[in-house]
Amino acid sequence: MNPKRNIALLATAQALLLTNGITLVAINGLLGFQLATDKRLATLPITTYVIGGALATLPAAFFMKRYGRRAGFMLGSGLGMLGAMIAALAVYMGSFWLLCFGTVFAGVYNAFGQQYRFAAADAAPLDWKSKAISLTLAGGILGGVIGPEIGKWTRSLIEPTYLASYIALILIAGLSMLIVSRLEIPPLTVSEQKAVGRPLHQIARQPATIVAVLAAAAGYGVMNLLMTATPLAMDICGLPFSDTAFILQWHVIAMFAPSFFTGGLIKRFGVLKILNVGAALMFVCIAIALSGITLMHFWWALVLLGIGWNFLFIGGTTLLTETYRSEERAKVQGSNDFIVLGVQGVTSLSSGVLVTSTGWATLNHYALPIIAMTALATTLLWLHRKTAH
Repeated sequence: MNPKRNIALLATAQALLLTNGITLVAINGLLGFQLATDKRLATLPITTYVIGGALATLPAAFFMKRYGRRAGFMLGSGLGMLGAMIAALAVYMGSFWLLCFGTVFAGVYNAFGQQYRFAAADAAPLDWKSKAISLTLAGGILGGVIGPEIGKWTRSLIEPTYLASYIALILIAGLSMLIVSRLEIPPLTVSEQKAVGRPLHQIARQPATIVAVLAAAAGYGVMNLLMTATPLAMDICGLPFSDTAFILQWHVIAMFAPSFFTGGLIKRFGVLKILNVGAALMFVCIAIALSGITLMHFWWALVLLGIGWNFLFIGGTTLLTETYRSEERAKVQGSNDFIVLGVQGVTSLSSGVLVTSTGWATLNHYALPIIAMTALATTLLWLHRKTAH
């Protein structure tokens, strides 16, 4: 097994996964607004995407514990193709509810893809785990550039509008299946598959586990709350779709570009300090979002939101890998992603309701206590460790 080769393949698969995900974010809310009878349900196709992922996290983790990473990732890509096919049919038929059904399968693809970072950590030497996670997630930069461009250039390529976008997503998931088929990560031994380890509630009571899950869930939740609402908010503010694609590109680049050095920062300064820096960046993001609605206000807010998410998500993932044994990883990783995607589901649905009924500013205010709670929990764990040391 060559760790660097596997990480390169996983980073490429991550790029394709994010291309898929960002394209969906860029077009699903707008298409949902176009097809839905009740416009408050505009972001429901994004919510069903997240719900599909949340429901599949534990089955995906245990499937890979039994059959291996490569088989699991290939299955996920296949379901991504199926979801894009159903969504394309929904666009052709003008069916809002069929679109929601198709995005459920796209979400299952995302659930399997969420395990790319854990696969990288499991395949890396102990002192290289944070860098392996960072470099794998760095593949998302490519997705951040390509995803909005696909949404922009395929939007009206074939009638009806957005049909070509979903056809493109079928090809992307197919390419992902080809990439992950080249992975060389050996499956667990029979004894490792049968081993149970400590009860999940015992692992979950560890302070480090609580902070790790909270950081990842809060980072993803706040990021998703603001990012999902951004296309609608910009449209309401009279900004064109080309500006929305531009903002989303920079947002996703900001999410993943720091991955080239986040692992090194964690190794040098410690994971808890990086988590608090991530929370601070999100506070600044919200302050900028509340100060105006010009293109540059959206740009600065979404860029800082992306960097803050990077520090919280990579930091939370790194901290989580310190809390479990090898035989416990499926249930811990799966449970963590279930919580993260569950929070995403709540925030993606509420973002559409909030931005269309109460406005962009109110939506940002709701994010503040979530970030404050994360910063407080991280600081308490840091003080506890410092005192114990």
